[in-house]
Amino acid sequence: MNKNNTDSTVKTGKLLNHIVLAAGAASFITFALLLLSCDSDQSYPLNRAILDRSLELGTQFILNHQKPEGNFSYSYDWVKETHDPGDSQVRQAGAMWGLATIYNDAPNLEVGAAVEKAMDFFARNSELTRDGHRYVTYPGERAGRMGTVALCALSHIDYLRAAKSHITEEKFQNYRQLLEEYLRFLVRSRIHTPPKAGLWHRSYSISSGHPHGQPSPYFDGESLLALIKAAKYMGREDLQPIIITSADAGYQHNIQEALQEDPDSSITKGYYQWGSMVFFEIATSGWPNTEEYGDYVIDLANWMIDVHKTLKRRRNTAYAYEGIIPAYQLAVQRGDAKHIEKFARVIETGLTKLTSWQVGSPLMNKFIRRHLTDNPLAIGGVQNHPRESPLRIDVAQHQMHAVILARRYVYR
Repeated sequence: MNKNNTDSTVKTGKLLNHIVLAAGAASFITFALLLLSCDSDQSYPLNRAILDRSLELGTQFILNHQKPEGNFSYSYDWVKETHDPGDSQVRQAGAMWGLATIYNDAPNLEVGAAVEKAMDFFARNSELTRDGHRYVTYPGERAGRMGTVALCALSHIDYLRAAKSHITEEKFQNYRQLLEEYLRFLVRSRIHTPPKAGLWHRSYSISSGHPHGQPSPYFDGESLLALIKAAKYMGREDLQPIIITSADAGYQHNIQEALQEDPDSSITKGYYQWGSMVFFEIATSGWPNTEEYGDYVIDLANWMIDVHKTLKRRRNTAYAYEGIIPAYQLAVQRGDAKHIEKFARVIETGLTKLTSWQVGSPLMNKFIRRHLTDNPLAIGGVQNHPRESPLRIDVAQHQMHAVILARRYVYR
């Protein structure tokens, strides 16, 4: 654990370390039977070994739910052993991005092949306009969603960042071309007239690709994150003016104005993790006059903790840590001891709880221990509630991304 966390973690984690080591040598069922003797949902604090195991399990869960076509089974009830026939084009693209972030963190052949399989699925189910803008035509959908295209772009960016030395130049350039086509569509799909100028239309026509509709805080953030990552990591510095304009528009509409109307705004909640990741990337870009974007990240983390009260929420809040952990890292860079301590405490408390909702994790809660399974479609999935058994692909994706960030910045 990072030295900025409290000494209590070290003291209370000693027994857990022995349990984790034992689990590595024993079978899953043996380890799970050990936990049956525990009657409560109290968990030991996190450490790096637990997060490593959680990521390993969650990665395998996502891989096990990839279909032959390349997309994913959307939801699986692991107690009833039934699949939910529902679907979401945005969450499907999000699952692909989840695998891309896992590959980016630690490239390996199995995950890389799965990312390519998903990217190829979306490429097959897409159209190219006459002027070279690519948009997704997800099967069975009557309208496209801007977030789907944004997450396709993000998947290509985070995969290609890590894959260049592992794939052929021809394959790299083919995926790079797809990325550029997705980016052109995102740039074209911004709203250009006041009062929402700089934000994104939420939808587009499947037949023509024409963007339409009011903005969505989720899609505003996802689209902007794709642009800033393209600028920082794929050589698209030419996007900088658009990024700054849209970042300022997103902050004004989705945070300032939204919070004036409602201090616990659902609009701000929707923008929260995406906007936080965007502002973090801008604040660490080295571009001039960007320190205020770091202030936004820290202010938003305080809002998520103190106003939205993420630790008291009864549903899965892994998304919150996609913003709080970048805020923690900025606090470390600034030597801000007050926020280092505050954010570290919340990260440990929140991720300890959420890890106990993962089937097969070292910290799994009483409900999960009561329904022991070795079903590969269940192991590694993350519940949206401590005592509800459906496992959605997007819940796993968000939590694994939070785990990656926690391992990178907090539990080194």
